[in-house]
Amino acid sequence: MTDTQIPVESQPAESAVAARDVPQERRIVTAIPGPRSQELHARRSAVVSSGVASVLPVYIERANGAVLVDVDGNHFVDFGAGIGVTTAGHTPTRVVEAAIAQARDVLHTLFTITPYEEYVRVAELLAEHTPGDFAKKSVLVNSGAEAVENGVKIARKYTGRRAVAVLDHAYHGRTNLTMAMNYKAMPYATGFGPLAGDVYHAPSSYPYRDGLSGAEAAARTIGYLEKAVGATDLACLVVEPIQGEGGFMVPADGFLPALQEWCTANGVVMIADEIQSGMARTGRYFAAEHFGWTPDLVLSAKGIAAGLPLAAVTGRAEIMDAAQPGGLGGTFGGNPVACAAAVAVFEAIDEEDLLAEGARVEATLTAGLERLRAKYDIIGDIRGRGAMIAIELVRPGTGATTKEPNPEAVGKLISYAAEHGVLFLSAGTWGNVLRFLPSLRMTDALIEDALGVLDEAFATLA
Repeated sequence: MTDTQIPVESQPAESAVAARDVPQERRIVTAIPGPRSQELHARRSAVVSSGVASVLPVYIERANGAVLVDVDGNHFVDFGAGIGVTTAGHTPTRVVEAAIAQARDVLHTLFTITPYEEYVRVAELLAEHTPGDFAKKSVLVNSGAEAVENGVKIARKYTGRRAVAVLDHAYHGRTNLTMAMNYKAMPYATGFGPLAGDVYHAPSSYPYRDGLSGAEAAARTIGYLEKAVGATDLACLVVEPIQGEGGFMVPADGFLPALQEWCTANGVVMIADEIQSGMARTGRYFAAEHFGWTPDLVLSAKGIAAGLPLAAVTGRAEIMDAAQPGGLGGTFGGNPVACAAAVAVFEAIDEEDLLAEGARVEATLTAGLERLRAKYDIIGDIRGRGAMIAIELVRPGTGATTKEPNPEAVGKLISYAAEHGVLFLSAGTWGNVLRFLPSLRMTDALIEDALGVLDEAFATLA
């Protein structure tokens, strides 16, 4: 056994057939990228816009569970999961079989012309599993950004108001409205203006850097909204319960319920952007549950269909019904094949106890990261829930004082890990956060193996 391999572990029964083709191990057999990936990259450069960048130019041929296999035969342990999409694992048999069966029956009719049961079933499951015991309805769309756009549109129609508020460090998408809602302009909005107006950025809760309690942070946010926007003009406040691209910030206890209380009292629709944090990613169906928060609307995407394009806006029936007939929808929104896959994802979460797997991943991963923090003082913070964990890196000697961001270290760690068969992603407003978004199929042995590679990578920084 080489130092870039670990033993193949037994796989869950549901993925046993596919796993024969993709052993759950790290294995590097060429330089990274390998020769076939380099050939494909040359072809890509000639025909694909340079605006479509890739973190790692290795070209994937197949995947299963928590492992990607490139065209050169290299096996990568995947801590990106398509940025939180393959939460239930790559190519889970249950989901693949459901999608194939549906594709044989109906590929497309357009729900707003001739509907089908699969769309209705997804809406029923969302009503059952999103927070709150009130009557709920949904609209299904294609992508997370489209869900955000529709959530705002519905909130504006319901309230008759114009303004949209978001939090500092937020990320909501790449469409015109969502670019304006993002905290960072580069690379998402630079040069693409003019952007949508009536979008306001309020202070968020960032315990590692602001030191505020939930009540204090909420008071600061509310003070901004009342002064800079005015409650009577505010249609909605859109919040990621755990911020994604912003750096996996976990708000202080009490922050989100306090904002919801203010929104309810002032007729403002509070929207949970659960596009990255939802669908069992954090060990709960939706991350809002960790904070005792019952939002008015919930946005779902990414993990909802295990890789097929699907997203949703779900919320209070009276808000969702504010839109006039024909005001919501789209050609591909709620495609029957994607809906069949989503139903299978819900079944997998419930029948295979994937919520418990999220807690297991969190326990193993955070314990290993704590060991690394004891060795390397540039790890300033460890935070997250379930299979959504991050470390924030600071410059040596600044962790207890200025907490100066250290993006260069993150870049070096990612490069070293990729060369040794582990795929990590960066995040954070300053690019100094290393995020871990593994599949819930990630075994403890794969986590420990990847942490060993990360330990080696940290050692190279000394």
